[in-house]
Amino acid sequence: MPATVLTRREWLARSCLVTGSLARKGLASQRRLPNLVLILADDLGYGDLSSYGAPDIRTPAIDSIGTQGIRFTHCYANAPECTPTRAALLTGRYQQRVGGLECAIGVGNVGRYNEAVWLQQRGELGLPASEWTISRILKTHGYATACVGKWHLGYLPKFWPDKHGFDEFFGILGGNADYFRHVEANGQKVLYHDGKQVDRDGYLTDLIAEHAIHWLRRRKAEPFFLYLAFTAPHTPVQAPEDRDKPVDESNREKGDRATYARMVERMDQMVGAVLEQLDRMGAAENTLVVFLSDNGGYVLSRNEPFRGRKSQLWEGGIRVPALMRWPARFPQGRICEQVIITMDLLPTFLAAAGLAAPRGVKFDGVDITPVLMGAREPFPRKLFWRYKRAEVCRKAALDGSLKYLWNNGEEELYDLQTDPREACDLKDRLPEILKSMRLAVEAWEREVQAPRLKAFRSTACKAHQAVSFRVSRRVGRQR
Repeated sequence: MPATVLTRREWLARSCLVTGSLARKGLASQRRLPNLVLILADDLGYGDLSSYGAPDIRTPAIDSIGTQGIRFTHCYANAPECTPTRAALLTGRYQQRVGGLECAIGVGNVGRYNEAVWLQQRGELGLPASEWTISRILKTHGYATACVGKWHLGYLPKFWPDKHGFDEFFGILGGNADYFRHVEANGQKVLYHDGKQVDRDGYLTDLIAEHAIHWLRRRKAEPFFLYLAFTAPHTPVQAPEDRDKPVDESNREKGDRATYARMVERMDQMVGAVLEQLDRMGAAENTLVVFLSDNGGYVLSRNEPFRGRKSQLWEGGIRVPALMRWPARFPQGRICEQVIITMDLLPTFLAAAGLAAPRGVKFDGVDITPVLMGAREPFPRKLFWRYKRAEVCRKAALDGSLKYLWNNGEEELYDLQTDPREACDLKDRLPEILKSMRLAVEAWEREVQAPRLKAFRSTACKAHQAVSFRVSRRVGRQR
């Protein structure tokens, strides 16, 4: 079915129907709990799917999620790198509230900026088990849960998936691995199954999908949540036929676009295999399937039509492809222009299942089911980003179509409605808006400060005061 954009009249018509239905019965009482399958690609660029304009990559299976459901044009990752986006994805909150997870955890559990190093030294670099994750919440409501693929939220056992409500885990703990030897850049084997290091023969993308399918085959009457996090197409650049080609460990980014394309196409084939398993089980109709990328693409990716790439806060680093289907409830073949962000998925899943958040838990993400089901028109958002790595600090804010950026002190301002490529900086023309958005970012930073970094902030403040005192005394003597 060809993709179409809902008109205002269609939105209003659906609104009347759906709003009345929800008010009478509520989502949960109308049917059994939906199954949930969340598929995450790794470093996939906005333009790396056929449905998003890729001229050299064929992705019929992934694209089918959109043709059978909804394709999003304005989906954002919570961060331009792996770890922070995954933290926000699973908690439904800005990753800054957790603390220490504002860039990817380095190979072998390495903190890459001050707060992360401070946590690493104390054995605390990872997602704390005290966090209410989507898997932990769903498990309390009788869901079977599995994490298959890439974790990247802590190397230490106390941060592993089983501590976050997952019944089963198969995959890698870190950020990437050789697709055939399953080792990180430091030579460490990182493939695990339920807490034990394992050896498996095969291409990692295939192994991940095969385990997911095997897990699905064992499902019976209970609802299930499958978090399927592929490592593809993250480096190293290895296609399925490259088994005998050694990886250049001095440059894991080395490769070409054609190889990258084959990596994406193999992932698409594996997504297709998972979708076929849902069909064989008779579960497809009542399964909400989501596919998206964790951040913008890297060196071999196609992030067009946007500027920037992974690790940057221009659109190319944080705008990602996203598709969603739920045959029992969602319309087919729609293009949704609603601005959404990774952390919206948790509250959206809960709303789809008719489940409430745990008492006292507040999400930064919002439930987007009213928009998806026609009960509400697309609405503007205010969103924030901050990325830290070594001496780099980048910030951004989105308010409607206006976007503010702060790159190590250099400010930029764009109107994405007229300038989606971020080519025309408006900071000199709109100084009051620039100031207002800068202040909004500063207020947000104060509001999301992580409690577990309180001691770090106190130590850092004292160290800054001590340096300032020494400098002032030295200047005084020079005078």
